[in-house]
Amino acid sequence: MEAPAARGYAICTEPRSGSIFLCQLLASTGVMGDPTEYFDDAVLKRRGVTDYPSDPEAQLAAIPRLGSTPNGVYGLKLFSRHFDAVRHTRWAERLPGLSFIHLTRLDVVGQAISHVRAMQTQRWTARRQEDAEPTYDFDAIGAEFLRLINSQARWAYYLGRNGLPVLHIVYEQLTLRPQETVDAVARFIGLPDTATVDFTKVTVSVQRDELTEEWRKRFIGQARDLTQFH
Repeated sequence: MEAPAARGYAICTEPRSGSIFLCQLLASTGVMGDPTEYFDDAVLKRRGVTDYPSDPEAQLAAIPRLGSTPNGVYGLKLFSRHFDAVRHTRWAERLPGLSFIHLTRLDVVGQAISHVRAMQTQRWTARRQEDAEPTYDFDAIGAEFLRLINSQARWAYYLGRNGLPVLHIVYEQLTLRPQETVDAVARFIGLPDTATVDFTKVTVSVQRDELTEEWRKRFIGQARDLTQFH
């Protein structure tokens, strides 16, 4: 018999921060919930939940059920756009025993490049085939770079001004020490169980390649101006 959802965590982040990797690591343990974008019905339908609701209230009600492991731990992942879409649900107040994880990436230029490429090609993981060829776009990378910086600041402001319990995770450390990161989450939420990653269930991998570095050099070459401070 499954325990009712008693404690959980929200991964507060932005795209291309290693969030899919972190979610898979946590889910693979069998005791850390099954975090994903529960406030995005398209994501759940791609996962096979064909009748997943589009109404935010119904989505909120589904989180403790679909996002939980049998021990009553649940998880979810939110981008700032999700927060904006469902703020009226007051989800942070209504989900039981909720803690907060702020996942960021130090290399925000690389994050912006990765997101622009993924949006162009629809290749969100290394296992997926590209739907189109990626094309370098200085303006798109610059706009996404600024959006990511602003969104990270929004999360930091929201979590800080509300005095919320927060575990900070950095992508660059996550990829180097995945089990240690999962251990930190387990301690943070007060999990009494051992949370051992099953790497056979983790299917994503780093997608950086030579094209990423080529685009980085082109972008910095065009954007570099030490006289400007925006």
